[in-house]
Amino acid sequence: MNQLPWGEILKIGRVAKNSGLPIKTIRYYEELGLLAPSVRRSESGYRLFTPQVFARLAFIKRAQSLGLSLREIGDILAVHDRGELPCGTLKALLLQKLEALTEQIESLEILKLELQGILSCWQEQPPQEQIAQTICPNIQTSNDSDVAGTSERV
Repeated sequence: MNQLPWGEILKIGRVAKNSGLPIKTIRYYEELGLLAPSVRRSESGYRLFTPQVFARLAFIKRAQSLGLSLREIGDILAVHDRGELPCGTLKALLLQKLEALTEQIESLEILKLELQGILSCWQEQPPQEQIAQTICPNIQTSNDSDVAGTSERV
């Protein structure tokens, strides 16, 4: 394998093969700056990687699986690249994700109860007067259509 002053170099194909990620994904991460310290460009423009790229790619994949965005991952990697341990930053982000997830679960539980209520009272053939006033009386009341009509008339 070729050597550079910063150690062994790997071309993108080998990085893709060994990491299990598509070349296009690795290029995208590099364009976003997520692979910065572990990638250089040759004089002819080829991406050349150090073996440390595998630790970064593994971190990116794991962080994404925990719900972090690439922007958030970039922020964490920036802390690491300054020589600091990013665990505090990462913990704060994960706590935010957990709080948001808890709120989403609560909202989904409320929606689930609402759907169960609607389905438990479902009418295949609702009364004709309800049909005339709504699109689907099973999920609407005549008040729903009145509210929309009233706000338009004001």
